[in-house]
Amino acid sequence: MTHALIVIDVQNDFCPGGALAVADGDTIVPGINAAMNDFDAVILTQDWHPAGHSSFASSHDAAPMSMTQMPYGPQVLWPDHCIQGSTGAQFHPDLTVDRADLIIRKGFNPAIDSYSAFFENDQTTPTGLKGYLRTRGIDRLTLVGLATDFCVNYSAVDAARLGFDVTVRMDLCRAIDFDGSLDAAKAGMQAAGVTLS
Repeated sequence: MTHALIVIDVQNDFCPGGALAVADGDTIVPGINAAMNDFDAVILTQDWHPAGHSSFASSHDAAPMSMTQMPYGPQVLWPDHCIQGSTGAQFHPDLTVDRADLIIRKGFNPAIDSYSAFFENDQTTPTGLKGYLRTRGIDRLTLVGLATDFCVNYSAVDAARLGFDVTVRMDLCRAIDFDGSLDAAKAGMQAAGVTLS
């Protein structure tokens, strides 16, 4: 059984000082770096939006963190963040990126957001990560990163739904915790069969 560490969106814009900062988001970096040596493979995900992305509040003349309805369902409208090529989209400077076997970029389609490392938010358009893991014989995944209640949560639930053995290291994640989102994410992950450790 081959075991991969999936590091979700440890990028400048999700760390203190960033456009969509997660409280203490930078404090998990040393622990993630230390954990990398315990795994057969390390995969990093990177939020990678074109300017003017449809999930940005600025594209709708709306308040950040408000909700809208997209063709694929409800969507949080975010502050502009992780714009392709920007400093905010870069990985945190202390993250050991050289250890990564693969970097998956998501959210690059301007018409649809992408929280999960496996699917865009329509829940059907794949990123290719499932195929990569399957062809490498990887069936156990441990997820860490930002943010617990959005991209980590969606990735973990999708991974479990696809038949992977999934653990989320809660000590190496941090949450936005927006309007009860962290409790809802924990309950949803556990209901999907994800182990929270």
